[in-house]
Amino acid sequence: MEERSGGVKCQLLDLPWEDVLVTHIFCYLPLRQLVSLQRVSKQFHTLIQVYLANCRSFDLTQIGPRMPKEAFCNMLKDNKVLHSLVLQNCSDWVTDKELLPVIGQNQHLLQIDMRGCVRLSRHALVAVSLSCTRLQRLGLAHCEWVDSLSLRSLADHCRGLRSVDLTACRQLKDEAVCYLAGKCTGLRSISVAVNANITDVAVEEVAKNCRDLEQLDLTGCLRVRNESIRTVAEYCPKLQSLKVNHCHNVTESSLGVLRRRNVAIDVEPPLERALVLLQDVVGFAPFINLQI
Repeated sequence: MEERSGGVKCQLLDLPWEDVLVTHIFCYLPLRQLVSLQRVSKQFHTLIQVYLANCRSFDLTQIGPRMPKEAFCNMLKDNKVLHSLVLQNCSDWVTDKELLPVIGQNQHLLQIDMRGCVRLSRHALVAVSLSCTRLQRLGLAHCEWVDSLSLRSLADHCRGLRSVDLTACRQLKDEAVCYLAGKCTGLRSISVAVNANITDVAVEEVAKNCRDLEQLDLTGCLRVRNESIRTVAEYCPKLQSLKVNHCHNVTESSLGVLRRRNVAIDVEPPLERALVLLQDVVGFAPFINLQI
């Protein structure tokens, strides 16, 4: 509380709400603190609802692990301007019933992170594809409900996708990933990690269609071989990162080309790997001339 000239006192809530408090002050406060402010008074509760109706980013990881689904629905019931939605902290309880209304009224979403949201269904992804056609980044890791038909819907309607995480979406096979790559040719980052169904067919299709690819995660894709890695090296000159850990059929014969281009690879070269193992065994690093 401050005193104006003439002895009149000015309180925080006397400032213009939307022009000052919402736009220039509350945007710098953590979401958890804003939620707590709602309990101060009825005026603060109304003010925070005004803020929530106008915020562009909503990240549930800022609130804490236990948030009632009723609170989630209430906080976003009036928001129609979201650009980013992160749902990780409600992954164990959020269902289509809570999410679909939020998706339906926020058609300007550019980023959605649904990692680990195991209680959603394929209808959630279809709703995203139909409502959020400007979507650029999508996280679906460990969402085993993602199937071929829902991914096709995403590819048909969200062709501006730049990043998609399909880690452990085990229903997906080569055909679905090929379709996505053919429609979303602007992809910069894609993960199909932890999926034994993915083969060289899908990887080669991604490489040939997504020439601007920068990050590719194939961790645990047991059926991927050297042939597709060579295709990636040929068609993706902008590649910066490749993950092939536990891809037992991918060897240095294909990775060497990418190493020489300074692509970050999560598997050490054979000689360096052997030295690390030797150091672990004998307790020191032997002197070896690596130039021999």
